[in-house]
Amino acid sequence: MSRPARPEDIDDICRSLPEVELGTSWGDRPTYKVPQGDRGRGFLLFRMPHPTAVDPVTGEMYDDLVVIVTPGEAEKAALVEDPGTPFFTIDHFSRTNAVLVRQSRLGEITRDELAEVITDAWATRAPRRLVRQHLGEGPTP
Repeated sequence: MSRPARPEDIDDICRSLPEVELGTSWGDRPTYKVPQGDRGRGFLLFRMPHPTAVDPVTGEMYDDLVVIVTPGEAEKAALVEDPGTPFFTIDHFSRTNAVLVRQSRLGEITRDELAEVITDAWATRAPRRLVRQHLGEGPTP
């Protein structure tokens, strides 16, 4: 059985995927992108504290949020609606196929579960040929 996920697993998982680089988006936010270079598209972003995402009990802005792209609306809903996961969304992301998770709550899922969510995010943004090569889905052109 896989151990509980930890914040440092994010970097390990992202960097284990092909053609990934850590860059920036939304100004200066650290963002994992695929493929490397100018054509890179973000699939995981470390979000800065913002008034759109606050702790409902304390009113404090979350300072450890990660935004992870989902393949579609159904996958987003499955993660958000599952009471066994720490994933959630906010109004600001209502029309975006992405979920949020606090790094402090990653231990509520296993490393394998986190790797699956991140790999799905990567596959959503990666070029098709790269996804086929890495995940073995069909022949490579």
